[in-house]
Amino acid sequence: MRPEPEERKQVKPKLALLSAWAFWACVCAILVLSLAPSSTPMPSTGWDKSNHALAFAVLAFLAHKAWPGRMWLLPSLLAYGALIEILQSFTPDRYAEWSDLWADGFGLLVGEMFARLTRWLAHRQAGR
Repeated sequence: MRPEPEERKQVKPKLALLSAWAFWACVCAILVLSLAPSSTPMPSTGWDKSNHALAFAVLAFLAHKAWPGRMWLLPSLLAYGALIEILQSFTPDRYAEWSDLWADGFGLLVGEMFARLTRWLAHRQAGR
């Protein structure tokens, strides 16, 4: 059964709020994991660049769900990735790499494409 328009309006703000909370939790977690000593056990995909891409894909996806249509989000998140690289250059056992920033950018594009795909599929499903 399809929700009535009033019910749909109530669901979207809840989803956006939940996405915003998850986004900020991920922002904090990524910062902590990025600046923690490299000897600290951390979750990993097994390859540093895929870790960056996955983290920033999740950020882009959540940002898109929390604040749809905000074009400044992706450049801001890429700047956040650059800030992390700069901060890593000040830590004793981490270092900044341009390739990490490229992986962040790739992840942002993948996350944005996935968010748009899920939105398109939801609109298509609602139309049936």
